[in-house]
Amino acid sequence: MINHIKDKEFSVLGIGEVMLRLSPVGKERISYSEAFEKKAGGSELNVVSGISMLGLRTGIITKLPGNEIGKFIKHKIRYSGTSDDYITYDYSPAARLGIYYYESGAYPRQSVVSYDRRGSAFTTFSPSELPESIYSSANLFHTSGITLALDKRLRGGVLEMMERFKREGTLISFDVNYRAALWDEADAKAAVLEVLPLVDVLFISEETSRKMLGMKGSLKEIHRALSEKYQGLEIIASTKRRPITPNKHDFSSLVYDCKEKLHYSEPEYRKIDVVDRIGSGDAYVAGAIFALLKFRSVEKMASYGNAMAALKNTIPGDTAQCDLADVERTIKNHTEKSSASEMVR
Repeated sequence: MINHIKDKEFSVLGIGEVMLRLSPVGKERISYSEAFEKKAGGSELNVVSGISMLGLRTGIITKLPGNEIGKFIKHKIRYSGTSDDYITYDYSPAARLGIYYYESGAYPRQSVVSYDRRGSAFTTFSPSELPESIYSSANLFHTSGITLALDKRLRGGVLEMMERFKREGTLISFDVNYRAALWDEADAKAAVLEVLPLVDVLFISEETSRKMLGMKGSLKEIHRALSEKYQGLEIIASTKRRPITPNKHDFSSLVYDCKEKLHYSEPEYRKIDVVDRIGSGDAYVAGAIFALLKFRSVEKMASYGNAMAALKNTIPGDTAQCDLADVERTIKNHTEKSSASEMVR
């Protein structure tokens, strides 16, 4: 699979809702704060922008309101180097951008997310708004369970796109990314089971595998069982986060090469100083996909994904604002036995 990747216009295209994130300054509460910082965010955007910052060409497929707040999001997308060629716009008077509010926790107070995303412009998106040429323009097409959860009609459109990309030989990447606030486990399970036969690269947590899909055994056994059941799967990756406090986490992952029947992992990143954990799972996906496409290496997916996620935890906002030098320096420091220097200078 990883040896027949061809040169195409885009290394990765992703589809998903881009949202406005509003956060109280510092550690203030949503319910008491009088000012909010605004940022752009969204699972698929976090993935493709992260890959773009590492050096591969990416694009985001989404729909924005045709107003000033839509312009703000477009500018943020362009800032990361991600193409806006396939952004469409809703110019109707009712057009709106989905919003979420994020309150950063501090032990023992948990972080809090509140959504205001119903009826956003993205939920009116249809594949008919895209040119036919898009389906032969990318090496890999990525989306997540969050996108499938937003709207049943939208879900059907995204499934149609996955099938069309697949017919063109494009790799299909899917992050289950279950969010209980968006849909219940039964609906999510039905949608995921419909998607899995199309997927080449699967990102799924151990918890979701057990609770939603009802799988048993060790994580390695779960990976092997998924691979046997869905023989189109090439790679399965699962992250492992262990929160010590809201601001101190351990992080690692396990990646399975389904064809070679080999698992890859590395020692965990311990006691990460968490400035902002939102988007760190997406950063992992970005690092892993980058390593797959750049190096044709399943083994490197774990190291680049882990490093990207660890770095994202230390960066405010949804997106991993780090480049390839940052990631490779982090990998080097993590794998060397001697202590890393306190400062880069």
